[in-house]
Amino acid sequence: MTPDTETAAPVIDLRGVSKWYGATQVLKGIDFSVARGERVVVCGPSGSGKSTMIRCINRLEEHRDGRIIVNGVELDHSTKNVDLVRRDVGMVFQQFNLFPHLTVLQNLMIAPVKIRKIPKPEAEATARELLARVRIAEHADKYPSQLSGGQQQRVAIARALCMKPKIMLFDEPTSALDPEMVQEVLDVMVSLAREGMTMVCVTHEMGFARTVADRVVFMDAGLIVEEGLPQEFFSNPKHQRTRAFLKQIMH
Repeated sequence: MTPDTETAAPVIDLRGVSKWYGATQVLKGIDFSVARGERVVVCGPSGSGKSTMIRCINRLEEHRDGRIIVNGVELDHSTKNVDLVRRDVGMVFQQFNLFPHLTVLQNLMIAPVKIRKIPKPEAEATARELLARVRIAEHADKYPSQLSGGQQQRVAIARALCMKPKIMLFDEPTSALDPEMVQEVLDVMVSLAREGMTMVCVTHEMGFARTVADRVVFMDAGLIVEEGLPQEFFSNPKHQRTRAFLKQIMH
């Protein structure tokens, strides 16, 4: 973070956020903020609440208690506010969620044309530019089933970027990929991070965290247990649960 981002209002701000699934509390009074241009990696064991937390940031999950403010807009019961936030927030999931009956190019164009009302020629030009950026321009006219998992995930990233988001959320974007396909997706994410995109990424890819994260957050049992600079987080974790987690995933 640069000095001015430290003093500016956070672009993502969670205060006392709690959520339940039935009788099970999955988020327990979470305080979490992200500065504009900051890259945050969130890690933790399965069931720790990390995916739920980032899904609350664009209201794919609804929190019960606390406040969530994204780019100055509070996520409350206003549909208008939810729509405003989603215009600024792109999301990439574990599964690619591409429309199987549409070509790669059509998958990228559909939201800008239908939601942002961008003229088709402009939407197509942007889509082709982004496909080149994620290094799959030659696959524009193919269908998702004709692509590898890594290629489909790069299409999903390009599709999210077509909406010109201010923030990108990644929910374990490489966990459904074969090992040899992971790096091609991480390379695209690294290039995005280096261009200054605000990013929150739930991942177990600790090499990615070391390379591009400004901050690493460790969650367990619905709580943020520890957070810090990557070098400090990996070399000197303070909490026993953090040490146990890192030992497990890095061996």
